[in-house]
Amino acid sequence: MVIPRKPSVREGIRRDYTSAPQITQQYLLGLMHDGTTRKNTLRIASKSLEFCSFLRNQIKKMGSNAWVYREGKSRNLWIIEFSKIFLIETNLSSNKNKIDYIRGYFDADGGVSQENHVRFYIYFAQKNFSDLFQVRQLLEEQSISCGKIHNPSIRIDPNYWRFYVRTRSHDRFISIIGSLHPKKAQYLRMKR
Repeated sequence: MVIPRKPSVREGIRRDYTSAPQITQQYLLGLMHDGTTRKNTLRIASKSLEFCSFLRNQIKKMGSNAWVYREGKSRNLWIIEFSKIFLIETNLSSNKNKIDYIRGYFDADGGVSQENHVRFYIYFAQKNFSDLFQVRQLLEEQSISCGKIHNPSIRIDPNYWRFYVRTRSHDRFISIIGSLHPKKAQYLRMKR
C-alpha cells in the first residue's frame, strides 16, 4: 500500500499570483507624452500621489533617482521629477518594449468611461497628430482594432485629436496593454 506524501510547507497549495506592476524605461517614454522637460530633468504631473510615489519607487529600483513634490500650496497636483539621462537611448526594439510604451502613453493620454450608465469606451487623445498616429499604428500591430483619428470639435480646438479602441478589441486591449495608473487600472478591471 502506498501512503500519499503530505506536501511540505514550502510546496503548500498552488496559488496563482498576479505579478506586481513594474515600469520600464519604455513605459516612462510613453508617459512623457503628457510630461514636461526642464534643462536636466523630466517631469510628470498627476492628481494621484499614489501613482507618483509608485513611479518614484520604480525608478529608484531601476537605479536612478526621482523625487515627488506638490505643485503649489493649494493645488491637488503632484509632480514626479527625474533625470533626463535615465531615458537617453530608450528604444522600442522588441514587442514587449512597444507594449510598455503604449501602456505609458495610455496612462498619460488615454482614458476610459467612468460612468456606469455610459457605454464603456477606451480612447487616446493628444494635440500632436503624428504621435497619436504612431501609437495607433503600434496598437494595430498588436491586433487591437482602432477607429479613425478625428478632431471632436474644430471650433473649440482645431489641434486636438483622438481615436477610440473598437469595442471588439476591448478585451484584447485590457489583457495585453492594461494600465498601471490606479484609477484607469480599476476601471479596466471592472470591465473584465
